[in-house]
Amino acid sequence: MQPGGINGTSDHSFEIRTCIPHCQKFELKEEFTLQLHHNISKLPAFRNAVVTIGTFDGVHTGHKHILNQQKSEAQRISGETVIITFHPHPRKIVSHTHEVQLLNTLEEKIEILSKEGIDHLVVVPFTEAFAEQTAESYIKNFLVRNIHPHTIIIGYDHRFGKDRAGNYLMLEKYAAELGFGVKEIPEKVLNEIAVSSTRIRKAIKEGDIESANALLGYDYFFEANVVAGNKLGRTIGYPTANLHVENPEKLIPGNGVYAVEIKIGEQFFKGMMNIGFRPTVDGSKMVIEVNIFDFDRDIYHTGLRVHVKYFLRPEQKFNGLDALKIQLGKDRLEALAKLK
Repeated sequence: MQPGGINGTSDHSFEIRTCIPHCQKFELKEEFTLQLHHNISKLPAFRNAVVTIGTFDGVHTGHKHILNQQKSEAQRISGETVIITFHPHPRKIVSHTHEVQLLNTLEEKIEILSKEGIDHLVVVPFTEAFAEQTAESYIKNFLVRNIHPHTIIIGYDHRFGKDRAGNYLMLEKYAAELGFGVKEIPEKVLNEIAVSSTRIRKAIKEGDIESANALLGYDYFFEANVVAGNKLGRTIGYPTANLHVENPEKLIPGNGVYAVEIKIGEQFFKGMMNIGFRPTVDGSKMVIEVNIFDFDRDIYHTGLRVHVKYFLRPEQKFNGLDALKIQLGKDRLEALAKLK
């Protein structure tokens, strides 16, 4: 499937507006190890820091074009790449909402970015006090004092500081005075990234997992713990592990039956997952349950990861357990065929 907008075959090398006081020749790096920083008062002295800032939720194919540009710039000046992100999500603090639905938890975001060849990830605690600082203070007392950027790569529409008063032009204004450069990510690229994030969330909610995975550039996944269920599945030959997702902000796919891969420890297993209300059984509450193929271990209270690969069918009510069992047999065969 080739979705519109950003996909894995796009080439988004782009020209960007530049305001840089100095530059140096580069040396290519052959190995990358992400260094994680939670305390902004104890940051190391970055070498020619090339900085980009954002929530990076999903770390999808659009984000990776920015990361590639950042890495290219760091190589050009023999510098280090530094991503600044925030936790919790700024929208929770600024909008006072509890309805944030994340494509990636913080831990997942760290894991994904660690595979992208970024040198440093700075996780800034996003508090009301941080949100209330003026745009000028954000530049001088946060960015320059703590990060000492050589170059900041930022979107034309990026806003920061109290009342979102800061923008690219303000950074450009202070660049020469404070000794850093600014590069602007074009509107076209940012629009595609925004569209991709919106489309990914919509697709996951609607069960269109294949479109979501194409835009993400990897299979959507979530972490869960195995909890006790009513053990009905084993009576019809399809024992299931009932799952509880600990992080309430993690976006869960729409109701339906999916072909999945389950990671337990370092092992991967094929399986199928149902998300919904089990209308054939009781329909009283929403559950997430996986049937792991050719698996008979006791994994109660075990943590696992579910990689959501393919949507098989919507959830539906059957005329009794026998009809449900027949359909589950068909689901298993379809899942195995798709997971080959």
